[in-house]
Amino acid sequence: MSQNESPYLQPTTMLDFGHPDVQRLVRQQGWRELPEPEVARAIYLFVRDQIPFGYNASDDLSASKVLADGYGQCNTKGTLLMALLRAVGIPARLHGFTIYNELQRGAIPDYLFGLAPDQIIHSWVEARVGGRWLELEGYIIDQRYLARVQRRFSGHRGPFFGFGIASRCLSSPDNEWTGGNTYIQRLGIAQDFGRYQQPDQFYRERGANLSGWKRWAFRYVIRHLINLNVRRIRRGSGLPGTQA
Repeated sequence: MSQNESPYLQPTTMLDFGHPDVQRLVRQQGWRELPEPEVARAIYLFVRDQIPFGYNASDDLSASKVLADGYGQCNTKGTLLMALLRAVGIPARLHGFTIYNELQRGAIPDYLFGLAPDQIIHSWVEARVGGRWLELEGYIIDQRYLARVQRRFSGHRGPFFGFGIASRCLSSPDNEWTGGNTYIQRLGIAQDFGRYQQPDQFYRERGANLSGWKRWAFRYVIRHLINLNVRRIRRGSGLPGTQA
């Protein structure tokens, strides 16, 4: 099988890296001209920091829609990361999980937290770089948001669990690109669903976090309130013990 025929390089409905907006981004960034390790790092950092942490309407959005939204969470940012990696010829796949909802407390305000399921659909991206598969999860939380949480909890020692973060060390999490694995929510994993060649299959099998009226309310009302809270945290005014 040639590289171009690899299932880890193919477009899908969700991984629509042939979309004009995605192709334009790849050209503007000059990613195809970079060596493999450099382009993998550049794409990782773009998704981590130029697509801020936030909650989209659903988990199964296409990469072009996530790019148009301009923000995302674990699943949607992962879809964009996979699409961009495949667009430059780097094989990528999805590893599916659930995470405990407690790590979202703080990002999700307390008055909305009771609506969250006990476990939330989660994923990270695995990319083949330099001949080995890397586990990439550290792209979920953008550095500006992370810095605000780190500043507020600067005296915290040991594992940290909250505000969308589940890390062994809040002051120095494993989310920097060093050519190896990256993590930011790994400590919160509950169930492991294994690896998928395509995100489309994962979301068909595992569905959404919410159903019925809760799904409708999340799409049209709740996520906007959560995103308002996330933006306040990023500004430094939405954390306990800080002034609004």
